[in-house]
Amino acid sequence: MNTVAWQRVEGAALAITALALAGAVSPGWPLWLWPVLLLAPDLAMLGYLAGPRIGAALYNLAHLYAWGLFLALIGLLAGMPALIAAGAVWITHVGADRALGYGLKESSGFHDTHLGRIGRDPPRTP
Repeated sequence: MNTVAWQRVEGAALAITALALAGAVSPGWPLWLWPVLLLAPDLAMLGYLAGPRIGAALYNLAHLYAWGLFLALIGLLAGMPALIAAGAVWITHVGADRALGYGLKESSGFHDTHLGRIGRDPPRTP
């Protein structure tokens, strides 16, 4: 298996594990809040309105496992299950993105990632 495939498997494992953790420590959040929290890191895509370099930087900053781990650790140390769950949801989002092939963005454009190009390549004209 190549490196990209391993990163996708790793992402899936982290997403599943983190989702289980979030469910286990969840503070009784309403059902509608789960998809909102799961999609929240994608708000960083708004950075692309300022161009591909800034967009990629903001997107990549929001799509690091470290932020979810940090948030969950703060929750653990403070005895706040809601922060643990929020950090786990963040990790779930990032892991699911990696599993689906949505990697960290290159400054050349949204479709260029460290896991390869996403989406369809434009048709070539003869």
